[in-house]
Amino acid sequence: MPIYFLAGDSLLFPDPEAAEPDGLLAVGGDLSLPRLVSAYAQGIFPWYGPDSPILWWTPDPRCVLLPQTLHVGARLARTLRTSGYHLTMDVAFDQVIEACAATPRPGQRGTWIVPAMRQAYHALHVAGLAHSVETWLDGELVGGLYGVSLGRAFFGESMFHRRPNASKAALVHLCRQLQAWGFELVDCQQTTPHMLAMGAFDMPRREFNRRLNHALRHPTMRGRWTQCGATQPLAQEAEAASAPC
Repeated sequence: MPIYFLAGDSLLFPDPEAAEPDGLLAVGGDLSLPRLVSAYAQGIFPWYGPDSPILWWTPDPRCVLLPQTLHVGARLARTLRTSGYHLTMDVAFDQVIEACAATPRPGQRGTWIVPAMRQAYHALHVAGLAHSVETWLDGELVGGLYGVSLGRAFFGESMFHRRPNASKAALVHLCRQLQAWGFELVDCQQTTPHMLAMGAFDMPRREFNRRLNHALRHPTMRGRWTQCGATQPLAQEAEAASAPC
C-alpha cells in the first residue's frame, strides 16, 4: 500500500482503515493546532522521533481505559493512601511534558517528544485542550501525565514517575475526575502491561472510532482544569472528584 503524504495546506487525513498493519496512516504535514485537533477527532495521533518526518498513527486494536472501570488493586490503594502524595491538574504542564521527554524508556533511544512536539502541545495547553496531572511530594514534582481532551474523550500522551507509583497516582486522580465529569473513554494509544494492569484493554479500531464519535457529541471542557483538581492529599481526592467544577 503506498504511503499517504499529507498536503501542506489541507487538514484532510485518509480513512483510518487505510492504515498499515502497524497503524501507520500518513506522513508529513505539520503540528498546527487545527491539524492536531482534526487528527485526534478521527482517532489519529502523531508519533515520531528525531530526524524523522511527522508520522501519523491509528493502531488496530487500540488500547482503551474506561474511567469507571479503572482497576486499583488493594496493594496499590494501600500504597497510595500512605504515600503522602498531593495531586494537581494543569499546574505544571510544561514541567510534566519536559519530564516525560527526559525519562528513559526501555528499548527506546532518545525521545519521541521532540522540541516541535513540546511546542505543539504547549500551544494545545494554552488553547485549553491539553492538560496535565501532577503528583507532588513535599513540594517536589515526582510524577505526572499529560494528554489531550476533546468532548468526553481524553487522549493520554505520556507519563513519568520519580517515586514509586507516582504516575499511577496521577492516573487514578485523572480517571476519578473524568468519571465524575461523565467522560466516556481514555485513549492509551499503545498497549502496555502497566495500562493493562490498571484495567485498560484492546478495542478494535472500528469500535474505538464509533465510541469516540459518540464522546465527541458532547462539548469540550476547554480551559485549565486547575480549579477542578485543586492540590489535595491523594487519600482525600476521591471525595473531591465527586463534585465537578
